[in-house]
Amino acid sequence: MDKILEAVVTSSYPASVKQGLVRRVLEAARQPLEREQCLALLALGARLYVTGADELPRRVGCQLLHVAGRHHPDVFAEFFSARRVLRLLQGGAGPPGVRALACVQLGLQLMPEGPAADEVLAVLRRELLRTVRERPGPAACAQVARLLARHPRCVPEGPHRLLFCQQLVRCLGRFRCPAEGEEGAVEFLEQAQQVSGLLAQLWRAQPAAILPCLKELFAVISCTEEEPPSSALASVVQHLPLELMDGVVRNLSNDDSVSDSQMLTAISRMIDWVSWPLGKNIDKWIIALLKGLAAVKKFSILIEVSLAKIEKVFSKLLYPIVRGAALSVLKYMLLTFQHSHEAFHLLLSHIPPMVASLVKEDSNSGTSCLEQLAELVHCMVFRFPGFPDLYEPVMEAIKDLHVPNEDRIKQLLGQDAWTSQKSELAGFYPRLMAKSDTGKIGLINLGNTCYVNSILQALFMASDFRHCVLRLTENNSQPLMTKLQWLFAFLEHSQRPAISPENFLSASWTPWFSPGTQQDCSEYLKYLLDRLHEEEKTGTRIYQKLKQSSLPSPPEEPPSPTSTSVEKMFGGKIMTRICCLHCLNVSSREEAFTDLSLAFPPAERCRRRRLGSVMFPAEDIGARDPPSPSRAQVPSRAGPRRQRKHCITGGAPPAVLDIEGLGPQGPWEQRSQEEKVEKEEEAKEERVEEKEERAEEKETVEEKEEEAEEERAEETKERVEKEEEREKEGEQVKEEEERVKEERVKEKEERVKEERVKEKEERVKEERVKEKEERVKEERGERRRRREQRRRRREQRRRRREKRRRQRREEKEKEAENEKKKAEDSLGPGTNRAAATSPGEGSRSVLDLVNYFLSPERLTAENRYYCESCASLQDAEKVVELSQGPRYLILTLLRFSFDLRTMRRRKILDDVSIPLLLRLPLAGGHGQAYDLCSVVVHSGVSSESGHYYCYAREGAARPAPSVGTAERPEPENQWYLFNDTRVSFSSFESVSNVTSFFPKDTAYVLFYRQRPGEGPEAEPGSPRVRAEPTLHKDLMEAISKDNILYLQEQEKEARSRAAYISTLPSSPRWGRGFDEDKDEDEGSPGGCNPAGGNGGDFHRLVF
Repeated sequence: MDKILEAVVTSSYPASVKQGLVRRVLEAARQPLEREQCLALLALGARLYVTGADELPRRVGCQLLHVAGRHHPDVFAEFFSARRVLRLLQGGAGPPGVRALACVQLGLQLMPEGPAADEVLAVLRRELLRTVRERPGPAACAQVARLLARHPRCVPEGPHRLLFCQQLVRCLGRFRCPAEGEEGAVEFLEQAQQVSGLLAQLWRAQPAAILPCLKELFAVISCTEEEPPSSALASVVQHLPLELMDGVVRNLSNDDSVSDSQMLTAISRMIDWVSWPLGKNIDKWIIALLKGLAAVKKFSILIEVSLAKIEKVFSKLLYPIVRGAALSVLKYMLLTFQHSHEAFHLLLSHIPPMVASLVKEDSNSGTSCLEQLAELVHCMVFRFPGFPDLYEPVMEAIKDLHVPNEDRIKQLLGQDAWTSQKSELAGFYPRLMAKSDTGKIGLINLGNTCYVNSILQALFMASDFRHCVLRLTENNSQPLMTKLQWLFAFLEHSQRPAISPENFLSASWTPWFSPGTQQDCSEYLKYLLDRLHEEEKTGTRIYQKLKQSSLPSPPEEPPSPTSTSVEKMFGGKIMTRICCLHCLNVSSREEAFTDLSLAFPPAERCRRRRLGSVMFPAEDIGARDPPSPSRAQVPSRAGPRRQRKHCITGGAPPAVLDIEGLGPQGPWEQRSQEEKVEKEEEAKEERVEEKEERAEEKETVEEKEEEAEEERAEETKERVEKEEEREKEGEQVKEEEERVKEERVKEKEERVKEERVKEKEERVKEERVKEKEERVKEERGERRRRREQRRRRREQRRRRREKRRRQRREEKEKEAENEKKKAEDSLGPGTNRAAATSPGEGSRSVLDLVNYFLSPERLTAENRYYCESCASLQDAEKVVELSQGPRYLILTLLRFSFDLRTMRRRKILDDVSIPLLLRLPLAGGHGQAYDLCSVVVHSGVSSESGHYYCYAREGAARPAPSVGTAERPEPENQWYLFNDTRVSFSSFESVSNVTSFFPKDTAYVLFYRQRPGEGPEAEPGSPRVRAEPTLHKDLMEAISKDNILYLQEQEKEARSRAAYISTLPSSPRWGRGFDEDKDEDEGSPGGCNPAGGNGGDFHRLVF
């Protein structure tokens, strides 16, 4: 029968005839057959199935095996033995073929259970391991995967299973697509997916095999001696658990046995996997590995791989099936490559055709990719300005796409830069400094230079002034402004955490300052602005003279003087009017100013605040004293103090339940006794409180008497001094009249001499008067402090009494609630608790100081005014008005006064509340609104010591948000704390409360920004241009070179520290000491030291 069937299959009959004859033979084979005949049929079936030339013989062989296996199982078990399996798998040279493996799989399906089957399985476990070690092709390897998926008992066991998994990874690395065209590619993808699916199945059964397989995978892709492995390895990545990502990346980046060339080769080949269409999470693993390299400062690898692969990744955006992964990797590579424009410029020629292709595609995937690509391009153009010829075709291609705002661009640029990566190895590299998460850069303290750093950071955050400085042309005659431009450019674009202002400090050094000692930041600011103003004015004048000399004929009219940058940004005008009270003649004078120095008004003047010139904040209005209640609400024995207390607690006194009226019946008898005891205790406490109040009243009477005596003594002193001064003034007036008569006769030279003598005498008088005033102020200040201490003690006692009363009321309410639960009838309404607290007397505010500065001043006694109309000294009134407000208003709080006793400048530590919005009155009844943008804080007790730091936000505030968007904070509302090298996020609440937490830390210099749309130069409805200006080419190249140098420095330091750590005898517990985020400045945020409060060792970039 086997001979007949073989002859039929190999004959030249038509296929239909062959199929009919085969059908008859198969029907005969279903009947009982002799053993030899059945074995012959099985041998023929296996031979046709394995070696058949076309589909018909293979199908006939498969049918024969199925018929024999079902109808003659005993003979089939004898035929499909371990020897037969070995013959099939070892029949030829090299690994077994696909048909042989398929025949084995078919035999396993038909094999009955028994000892013979167990022997076959044991042989297969050994032979399949040998098969994969011989590196079969994709088809054979996929057949092995299908066989093991159907028959998992054939998988090698014990240690051989791990070896089998590793050899499967090696097999995937050798895969090559055997055919061209779409069908061959699809088949190749399916084969790779089947093998990787087998690996995933084995990993689920044995999770411990995942990490060894990953090591094998890295060994394959990092090998530099062999040919590049197949991209089919990407199919393995989709089955890796994402939970292992952080640990795997950390181990790889910290493995000293992995060389840079191996790491570069591995990451380059992984980026090539982006083209694998069926791989999931490939982009996540690539980005995680790039982040790990950035965390350990291996920037040379990142730079090389980015420049080598970014164009290839960009080209994959054309294919929708891999577009998502390619776009994720591209965004990360571009947004992290911020030290130089080289990577972005490699893509400029490819962007326009890519945009055209995506527009033509017209799909959801293409539209989303276009939007993200346009956003990415705008970020890069913002980061690397100054190449209009290169960017013009690109911007033309994306002109119809959405343009992100500057806040979104800064957010994207700030979150992915290599120097802003969170290092997972911070414990191993504790001294490697990274750029602040704020995206801002600090300034290194060069030895008590915090006063310079604070002023420079405040000027840098004044965005309009910063833009004006950065727009300075390359060829100019302003050396100091040029140094400031370089400093601002590096503060904006450098990757360093902090830079050194040494060059700028030496160029702007104030001549009378002593090096290495603390100085007044306000004095330095005035000197710096004057230097910049005079330098620009001189340069402009020289330029105009050179321009005139080059003309053939001189101009008819001299050119009008132009305003300097300092005048445009900080210059305002102030009008001073003095009215003689005798003849009512008014003299006026207009002066320019760059800052206003605000003196502290007397305490009584703060209470009588003028409400017309400055707008008060809500907290000042709410802090006014409430009206006093009527006397009917309070017992008369309490006096006015009782009235104040009940006014504080609000409502009428609590209702008291008359317990005695309930009678002795029921359960209330015991309660009445308890309440009587409580009443007696309350009466005792009230008596004690009355005694304390009487003692307080006595103290107040004594204080008033002391104050009255002090005032009388002061008045007598003042009267005596005034009488003496009047006598002196009378004599001086006579002498002056005689001198005037003599001066009319004498020559002009003698007049000049006498005027000088007069000026000297007046100076002496002014100094004496000032000394007297300062002494009087000091004595008054000491008396005021004593009174304040007494008032605080009384306030503490009053609060303790209020607290005891509140506790008693709360206990009563609790008892009433418990009785309500127990009793059946309600006892009526409960008592009310007082929740209000006494509003303390408000502290000084900037509004008080501005009002005091603008208030009229009487010029009397020794300060009398010389009236030209009267030709004599007369009483006068001096009025100061602001005729023109600056764009940036600088307010200096005069906290330092000269102490004649100690001969040193002492500091006024009074807290001053700072409003966010300040409405400044101008001449003519108009006003201008200013938004707070910077606050320079001085920490210490004198101007010769302490520390300066700065709170600031972007000095280009927007108008007030609408009602619907009020809850969402604007980016301009983000405050930063600049403390030398340390830069951190802050808030206006921290600015307002810094003095309450740290009494020696007080606001000193304030920067206010004119609200947009209210200045004379603003047009209504015109949006404010907020883009950073383009820098000139030399400056951009210097920044790029320094960023590359910094990355190399960081990498070198990281490697040296890693080498040092690897030589340690044992691994300490790194996480205990270094990972704790502690502020080195205990208490106050100040603390001036050469490292700027941070204590770090920086790679310095000197300006």
